[in-house]
Amino acid sequence: MTMTMDQQELSTEQRLMQQTTRDYVDRIVIPFIRANREREWLFDPDKRLPKEILEEADAAGLRWLGVPVQYGGVELDPGTEAQTFALIATELGRGDAGLADKLAQGWKVSVLLRHVAPEHLQARWFPRYMADPSFLMAHCLTEPKGASDRWLPYNVPEANMDTRATLADGQWTINGRKQYISNGYDASLYVVYANTNTAVGMLQGTSSFLVPRDTPGLTVTRCNETIGGRYMNNGEIVFEDCRVAEDHLLVRDDALGKAGVYFRPGKILQAAKNLGTGIAAFEDTATFVQQHVQGGRILIKHQAVAVRLAQMAIKLDAVRAFVRHAARAVDHNAADADKLCNMVKVFASEEVFEVCKQALELHGGHGAMLDVGIEKYFRDASVYLHMDATVDVSAFKIVKAMFPDTAGVYAGPE
Repeated sequence: MTMTMDQQELSTEQRLMQQTTRDYVDRIVIPFIRANREREWLFDPDKRLPKEILEEADAAGLRWLGVPVQYGGVELDPGTEAQTFALIATELGRGDAGLADKLAQGWKVSVLLRHVAPEHLQARWFPRYMADPSFLMAHCLTEPKGASDRWLPYNVPEANMDTRATLADGQWTINGRKQYISNGYDASLYVVYANTNTAVGMLQGTSSFLVPRDTPGLTVTRCNETIGGRYMNNGEIVFEDCRVAEDHLLVRDDALGKAGVYFRPGKILQAAKNLGTGIAAFEDTATFVQQHVQGGRILIKHQAVAVRLAQMAIKLDAVRAFVRHAARAVDHNAADADKLCNMVKVFASEEVFEVCKQALELHGGHGAMLDVGIEKYFRDASVYLHMDATVDVSAFKIVKAMFPDTAGVYAGPE
């Protein structure tokens, strides 16, 4: 039986969104995954996920979240937006981790553009996004020489983006490289972060730009072949004298400070997607141990199996409660929202990984078989440990938030 939030706590909007997503996952996603266990291992990224999967998501309205209503989108109640995103992401994670991430990137970038993009850019790009179910968006921040470590509590020039942007004659010229970018391989539109002032810290000298895929000087160089979440094509992008019109600047110098509307919900979405993966692993395992006979009795009647199953359920309910708590903090703009977002990201990634490990073990030899599908949950859960910041870097941020006067600086000159 699917484990869900107490229905009495949900608004009518939330119930409808949750049910719509669940119907899509049960009708489209899960049957596709079960019938095509080998397909995610294709090394041609363009052939992995059939376009029909995104077309069905579009038909269900699941791509439209965060897009302003004047462009045909669905703007959720701002008082419960993060909580509603969490409900939807949990259902998608129950279907497939990679697909959940592919769609969630569109939501997050849409919310970001809604807040920071000038009207002429919104009017140009939101209609294109809405018109094409295969239109994906990506958020380009991570670089080869700096990823989640850049978000530790320091702000020195040494931590600045290696990607640089300079303005001349009405155009920005971008040079640099981005890697490990969600949707990076097949996105049509990129939000790109670059240093625009080398003399100050990262928080004062980073700008963001809206860069279409077909811009000369932008090259998608590879799809990163990951162990899990393989239906989201993670990519690497190079900018070589990539010239962008001056009016495609989103935020000058203070881009990181203005991107909280992307980063905070992003942590919630990671934890929620992770929860969905754990729920799917638990449900399949619960079915297996109540049907499979070992030692003359069904597995669930063995005490060791019962204990493990109970521990899995406890962990998932704890993750669910924490996701709800952190999402409420984001929706209410609570003072401790950043700390809670990092906490729930760490907690969910570690607890769900353990749940999927138990699921693998409770299936015995079946757990390692590709056609059974349990190993997929384990692989997908392993990727969550370092998505949207590593566990250790997140822990450093948590401690810095709790003890700002005594926690370590972690970087800068010796």
